[in-house]
Amino acid sequence: MENKPTYNRGLVLAIMLIAAIAGALMQTSLGTALPTLMKAFDIDLSTAQQATTWFLLANGMMVPLSAYLAKKVKTKTLHVVAYAMLLAGVLISMFTPENADSWWIFVAGRILAAIAVGIMMPLLQIVIVNMYGQDERGAAMGMMGLVVGMAPAIGPTLTGWILDKDHSFLGLTLSAHWQSIFLIPAIILAIAVVLAPIMMKNVVPNQNVSLDVLSLVLSTVGFGFFLWGFTNVATAGWGDFAQVIAPIIVGIAFLLVFVWRQLKLDVPFLDVRVFKVKSFTTPTIALILAMMAMFGVEMMLPTYLQNVRGMSALNSGLTLMWGALFMGFLSPVAGVLCNKFGVKLLSFVGFGLLFVGTLPYIFLTAETPTIIVTVLYAIRMAGVALTLMPLTTAAMSALPDEKASDATAANNTLRQVSTSIVVALMTSVVQNIINNQTPGKALKLSDPIAYASKVLTASLDGFQAAFAISLAFAVIGLVITFFIKNQKEAK
Repeated sequence: MENKPTYNRGLVLAIMLIAAIAGALMQTSLGTALPTLMKAFDIDLSTAQQATTWFLLANGMMVPLSAYLAKKVKTKTLHVVAYAMLLAGVLISMFTPENADSWWIFVAGRILAAIAVGIMMPLLQIVIVNMYGQDERGAAMGMMGLVVGMAPAIGPTLTGWILDKDHSFLGLTLSAHWQSIFLIPAIILAIAVVLAPIMMKNVVPNQNVSLDVLSLVLSTVGFGFFLWGFTNVATAGWGDFAQVIAPIIVGIAFLLVFVWRQLKLDVPFLDVRVFKVKSFTTPTIALILAMMAMFGVEMMLPTYLQNVRGMSALNSGLTLMWGALFMGFLSPVAGVLCNKFGVKLLSFVGFGLLFVGTLPYIFLTAETPTIIVTVLYAIRMAGVALTLMPLTTAAMSALPDEKASDATAANNTLRQVSTSIVVALMTSVVQNIINNQTPGKALKLSDPIAYASKVLTASLDGFQAAFAISLAFAVIGLVITFFIKNQKEAK
């Protein structure tokens, strides 16, 4: 029988979940605010989207490093530092001056926040595993899943509500300004920073492990250049060698060296050998495609609704809310369905729903009824809910238990990096089409109505192209499901 810890596990879990709420909100809340940020800082869509793409990339790069930090640094110290870093990142972005030249400060704050979230979220799972036995772990994981999983529903809608109008509580006013988006997470984190030194305990046993700094540098530089090349497409175009093609090639070269080094190390920074197992790799690829299809539309849709449809930030957030809630409610059901029907059938149905929900998006117009957009988004998110958990289960069950941490790090890293790339890719495509189709300033002066009409058409063409890319991910995922094995087959 396992010895129960002397500290209060409930308090430790509570402080981690409080901080996780702020971290999850920072991951998802800016999508609805992009049009507002574009106006405030006088920047285009591609530039504004850097706040999301670089956040996702920095977050993904921290996933493998978090496992090392959890073993090397005391749990309490690591949490206090992570919470303080997240608070600092939130405050840096929050107080960035409103001009295009200061945008890099806003993005720097987002990167700092992403590094903190990249430590906190994996560490939350590691601490739960170390605190609770097999018979108690499910409930704790369920609480974690509820907090993290409902963020896509709460974040965009909360942002829309904040930006809709001023709100007064007990004589205090929350202004309808983009800075107010960061206020609630900042307050939550301030509470966590104060309570963490008291409530947090050293849960994870420390080990004398070493960090392969060269691997960290190779992966950071490789993914950084690769993403930078995609983000430059909007302004430079696909044919620009210096700003687009060269960075992508350099990034790939660094990543190839990174993979080669991991195969040579006895204890790799990121164990890429797990991808030699086909029954792990196939569902992982499908999982990445589902994430890319989900994030691409989730980040593009609010901007389409506000810039093309003229909707308010609140109404665009409400449009996404129902799909996110649908996903949140269906995710636990997907586990039951997976046990009954198997991973292969369920993931096929999931990608089928993703396809059906995405196909009409490439025909959206400025007059498409909101209810249609809402229903289609709910169908898409139902499809995502039916794919994510079964595919993750299939990938993890394909490897022995001792490889679980390596598989989780590899899986999560690819998921985060791929979503950052797809967001950069889709925003670059949209902005590139808008730049190429927008008429000259002369037309704006001579015929403002015709100019506005052409700008609207260019924006609509850009979003339709982005939705078509998301549809392609769903189609490829649908094909890959034929190669997925159910758990019994995999064993």
